[in-house]
Amino acid sequence: MQHLLNKDVGKERMTRDEADAAWDRVKLVKGDGSGSGNGGEEVASDTDLVIEASLPFSFPSKRWMKAIPEIPDLKLALFKRLGALLPPTAILGSNTSSISLTKLAASAGSMGGDVGEGSAARVIGIHYFNPVPVMKLVEIIPGLQTSQETIDRATSFGKACKKGAPPFSTSILVIHFPIFPRDGMGSDKERVEVTTSKDSPGFIANAILMPMINEAIMLLEKGTASPTDIDLTFTLGLAHPLGPLALADLIGLDTCLHIQRVLMHETGDSKYRPAGLLVRMVDAGWVGRKGGRGFYEY
Repeated sequence: MQHLLNKDVGKERMTRDEADAAWDRVKLVKGDGSGSGNGGEEVASDTDLVIEASLPFSFPSKRWMKAIPEIPDLKLALFKRLGALLPPTAILGSNTSSISLTKLAASAGSMGGDVGEGSAARVIGIHYFNPVPVMKLVEIIPGLQTSQETIDRATSFGKACKKGAPPFSTSILVIHFPIFPRDGMGSDKERVEVTTSKDSPGFIANAILMPMINEAIMLLEKGTASPTDIDLTFTLGLAHPLGPLALADLIGLDTCLHIQRVLMHETGDSKYRPAGLLVRMVDAGWVGRKGGRGFYEY
């Protein structure tokens, strides 16, 4: 987070005073929030919103870390823990790209009774796009159990954000996710738009994006064109900011593979079957920018 703040200062997106003030509002918590670790005992009683995310980050040292990846069993276990841990007013948000919010809600409410029902009602998808401080869209995805109050609160949160940063006072437990609070609403150009999707595999963006990326990988695998020519076709011919192969490298090839496997499992539709080349590259450890090599070298 400090690296990203320093990068914003270097590019004159914010002043040093603004960056320092943002960092001062961040409390690093070690442990699981249950009382073990540094500051964890405060999390359970003082959290308004959780955003669980699985975004990769690259640092100058080329070390990289990842939160909970797009593996359903891991996400379900996390939400079961959160449902039992957090106060009854806290929203349980997930930045998942593909996993069913209905299933996450069921896991959060697995203790049963009124408490379990209440926990399930507070689960919702809050899907940001990478890079979060730059992209101006948030997908809101309610599960079957999600209450209208949770939908309204999450939507209000998203609309109030400025480039992914909430301008109001909210105690947020963020799991490896770059949100930097700033004061003021900013101009209309800086505000984030919110879309709403039903809890359908892939939601809006990834139901369309992942087959496109997969088709590009299959073109490469068949020898139809080089990575550069495939991506140039999209950037220069179709006005995409990134070609599909460069975008896959940015997302992380392992993340793309996890998402496609989830979509394939949930839908049974062969259009989501991962390209063989994608599987082999992940097996080789060629996972994109964060690992130094994917369809391109970094």
